[in-house]
Amino acid sequence: MLIYISGAAEIFGGLGLLTPSMHRAAAWGLVALLIAVMPANIYMATAHISFPGIMGQSWAQWARLPLQIPLIYWAWLYTRR
Repeated sequence: MLIYISGAAEIFGGLGLLTPSMHRAAAWGLVALLIAVMPANIYMATAHISFPGIMGQSWAQWARLPLQIPLIYWAWLYTRR
């Protein structure tokens, strides 16, 4: 259930970035979300949690960890005026 909630938050955050009056709040929400899910992503990679699909592959779980830092930075750039 938490996966669906975080996925919906990502979608709404992305849509919020497209709305000028909401883009700063949406960006802060995305920064917080990306930081909040990082421990879960680390756990998935280190505990070798598998599930269907490409993101269930061990290499993909490890590959997305370093990508989180630039994504957090990218979202943070939208918090600035």
